[in-house]
Amino acid sequence: MIGKTISHYKILEKLGEGGMGVVYRARDTKLDRDVALKFLPPNLAVSQEEIKRFETEGKAVSSLNHPNIATIFDIDEVDDPTTAIKQRYLVLEYIPGGTLKSKLKQFKSEDKRFSFAEVIGYGLQIVDALAHAHRHQIIHRDVKTDNIMLTDEGKVKLTDFGLAKLRGRVQVTKTGSTLGTAAYMSPEQIRGEEADQRSDIFSFGVVLYELVTSQLPFQGEFEAALSYSILNEHPQPVRSLRADIPVALEKIINRCLEKDPAKRYRSADEITKELSNMEQSIGSKSSSMQDKSEENRLIRRRGVRLALGSIAFVVIIGVVSVILFYPESGSNEVNRKSIAVLPFKNLSDSKEDEYFSDGLTEDLIAQLSKISDLRVISRTSVMQFKGINKSIREIAAELNVVNILEGSVRSAGNNVRIVAQLIDATKDDHLWAETYDREMTQIFTIQSDIAFRIATALRSTLTQGERDRIQKKPTENITSYSYYMRGREYYNLYTNEYNEKAVSLFQKSLQLDPQYALAYAGLGDAFAQRVLRFGYPAVWIDSSITYSTKAIALDPTLAEGYKALGLSYASKGWFRRAIEMYNKAIEYNPGATSAIINIGIVKLNTGKFDEAVEWLHKGLQSDPLAVNSYVGLGYAYFSVGDIIKYEETVNKWTILDPNNVHVYIGNSMTAMLQKEYKRAMDEIMKPLSAMPDNVILLSGAGDIQLAMGNLTEAKKYYESVVKKDSLLRSTVTGRLPLLGLGYIMWKGGNHDGARKVFTKIVTNDQKEMGEGNERFSLPLDIACINAIEGKKDEAYKWLQKAVDAGWRYYNWAQVDPMLENLWGDEKFKTIMTFLKNDIDRMRERMMVAEKQ
Repeated sequence: MIGKTISHYKILEKLGEGGMGVVYRARDTKLDRDVALKFLPPNLAVSQEEIKRFETEGKAVSSLNHPNIATIFDIDEVDDPTTAIKQRYLVLEYIPGGTLKSKLKQFKSEDKRFSFAEVIGYGLQIVDALAHAHRHQIIHRDVKTDNIMLTDEGKVKLTDFGLAKLRGRVQVTKTGSTLGTAAYMSPEQIRGEEADQRSDIFSFGVVLYELVTSQLPFQGEFEAALSYSILNEHPQPVRSLRADIPVALEKIINRCLEKDPAKRYRSADEITKELSNMEQSIGSKSSSMQDKSEENRLIRRRGVRLALGSIAFVVIIGVVSVILFYPESGSNEVNRKSIAVLPFKNLSDSKEDEYFSDGLTEDLIAQLSKISDLRVISRTSVMQFKGINKSIREIAAELNVVNILEGSVRSAGNNVRIVAQLIDATKDDHLWAETYDREMTQIFTIQSDIAFRIATALRSTLTQGERDRIQKKPTENITSYSYYMRGREYYNLYTNEYNEKAVSLFQKSLQLDPQYALAYAGLGDAFAQRVLRFGYPAVWIDSSITYSTKAIALDPTLAEGYKALGLSYASKGWFRRAIEMYNKAIEYNPGATSAIINIGIVKLNTGKFDEAVEWLHKGLQSDPLAVNSYVGLGYAYFSVGDIIKYEETVNKWTILDPNNVHVYIGNSMTAMLQKEYKRAMDEIMKPLSAMPDNVILLSGAGDIQLAMGNLTEAKKYYESVVKKDSLLRSTVTGRLPLLGLGYIMWKGGNHDGARKVFTKIVTNDQKEMGEGNERFSLPLDIACINAIEGKKDEAYKWLQKAVDAGWRYYNWAQVDPMLENLWGDEKFKTIMTFLKNDIDRMRERMMVAEKQ
C-alpha cells in the first residue's frame, strides 16, 4: 500500500494494525495535509446490516466537536482486487504523538511513572471527551490506552469512537489486540449484555489504574482467566502498588471499577467534577490550604477564642472512637538510635508478591519496635515514601531519624532472597549489609537476625524479654503466614471492601494454624473496624473482644492482641479498661504507636486535654506524617482555646491531606459558636455535597439547622440518619440525631411522641452505663431530656454526672437549645464557671509543658 494513492490520499507509511484494521499515514493532496486512513477488516463489510450500522455510527461520531476527540473527516470505500469486496475506510485526523499505551511502555522501560498531576491531567481530558460523547448519546465501548492518542504537545485525543460496537463480543485469545481490548472491558460487556455510559466509565477506571500503577487491574493469558478475573476478582489495591496515591484519586478509581454498574458514577460529568477538584487541590496544595486569606484566618482565630474548649471534644466522640488515630513529631533533636525501615522493593517476577515485600517491611518494623532502646518510625509514615524518588538524606530529615534500613525481596517457589543494608543518613555511611539466600521456612529467622544485627550496629541494649519476643516464631506454617500478611495488607487500606477481604484471609490463616495468635489479633482489629468505620451492628465489637482475648490467651506477650482488645474496649466506652490494655501493649512493644496514640484519644474522650496532648506528642515521635494525629492534636488545642497551636496543627493536617473532612468540621464548629450559622452550614455542605450519604455529616447539618431554629430542615437531616442508625452520634455536637427528633417533636407540641423517643434514649443510655460505658454523652443525653421537660433537679443531677465523666464544653452549653431552660439559673452559671476555670488550668499546664 505504501506509495499508492487512494482517491486523493497518497499513502506514506503504515502506522499500526489491530483488531479494527490497518492504519496508514497519508497525504491529502487536495487540502495539503496529513491524515490517517483506517481500513476496516473485510469481515465487517460482508453484511449490509453491518455496513449500515457502520455508516450510521460514523455519521454520529463525525458530528462530535470536542478538542479531545479525534475528528472523522470522511467515510469512503475502495475496490479490493484480492477479495472483490469493497473495502471501507475512514479518513481521520492524523495525530503524530503516539498512543498513551506507547508512552506507558516507554516509561516502564525507563523505570518511570506518571506523576499524579499528569494522571489527573490526562484523566480530565479523557473523561471530558467521554462526557461530551455521552451527552450526544454515543457510547465508546472500547476505551483503552491504545485508543488514546497524544499530540506533540501532550494533548489527549480519544479515537475509535463507537467502532467497538461493530465487533460485538470479542473472542479472546492468548495473543493479539483482542486480548488487550478485553482487559479494559466491563463485566456487562464480558457477559455480552448491552453497554451504556457506565461501561465506558469502568473502562476509564482501568485506564486510570494503568496510568497510576503501570499495570492492568485484571490480567489473564486466556479468555476464561481474563473473563473470570473481570467478573469475580478485585484488582490488587492501588495503594499496595503506589502507597503515595491521594485518597481521593484512589476512591475515584475504585468506584469506576465497581462490578455493579449501579455502584459506579452515574455520568462522566461526575468524575470530571471530582478530578477538577483534585487538580485544583494539587495545584494549590501549598498555598490555598496553608496560606488562607487573612479574612479567613481572622474568622477562624475569632471562632477559636469564643470556643475556648467548647465542643471540639465532641467531634472526637463521633470520630475518635471510630478511628485509630496516630501521631506527631516531638523535639527537633535527632536521636542517634532512631531508624526508619523504608518499604522493601519487590524484585520478584510477579507484582502480586508486592504484599510480601510490604509485609516484610511491616514485620521488621514490628520486630525493631520491640526494642525500647530504639526509636522506630511506624508503618503509616514510612509507607508514604514507597515509590517516591527522594534521597535517603531527605527522607531521614522528614522523619527526623539518623538511620535508614532499605532492602529488596525476591521470592521464587520455596526460596527467598532478602538484601538489607543499614545506612547512617547523616553521614551516608553504610553501617551494615547482608544478603540472605534461604528457604521460605526461615523467614522468621531472617527477620530476627536483621533486628539483632541492627541493634548491635546501633549499640542498643536489649533485655532478655525483648530478645525472647524477637526470636519467637509466630507460626510454623508459612502458608498461614502468607494469608496473614495479605490480610494485614488489606486491613491497612481501611475501606469496607478491603476490611472484609482481610477478615477472609485471617480466617484462612487460622484454618491452617488454629494457634496463630497474630491472626486472631487481626480478626479482633477487623471486626472492631466493622463497627467503628463501616457501620456494622455493635454486636461485632463482642466478636472483636472474643478474638482479641483468644490472641492474648495464646500469647500473653502479644502487643497486637492487647492493642486490638483496647480498641474494642474503647469503642464500648470502657475507657479505664482500654487504657489498661493499651499500656500492656506498650509494655511488650515500646514502639506500639497506635496504642500510644489511642491512649491520647481516650484522654480526649474523658476531657483530660493536657494529658491527651502529652500522649499524642509521644506517639507522633514514631509516626510524624500521619494526618489523623494532627487532627487529634488540633481538637485538643481547640478544646482548651490554644489558638496558635490549633492553627499550627490545622495547617499541618491540611498540607498532608487538604481534603480532610475535619478541616470543614472544625470551621463549622467555630462558626456555630459565633452563631454564624450560615457559614457553619456552608462549611459542612462542602464535604457533604461530595458524600451525600455520610451520616456523620448529615447529623452535623441537622445540628446546625436546629441551632438556627429551622426545625423542619433539621428534621429532614435527622430522619435520614435515624433510618440508617438510630443511635449514631453527631460529629459536630456529639448529640444523638434521635434526641434532636425528640426535641423537635416536643417543640411542636407532640409531647407523647417525644416522650417515647426520650424513653428509648434513656433506656439505652442507662443500659450502657450499667455495662460500664463511661462516655459523658450518656448522662448528658439524660440531662438534656430532663431540661427539655422542665425537670430541673434531675437535669442538674445528670449534668453533674456528665461533668464528672469529662464533659467540659461550657461555651456550647450556653447556646445549646436543649439546655435553654437552664440558662438563667445561678446553678447553671456556677457549673459553667467551674468548667471554664478547669479549661483555663489545663491550657496553662499545656503551655508550661510545651516550653519544657
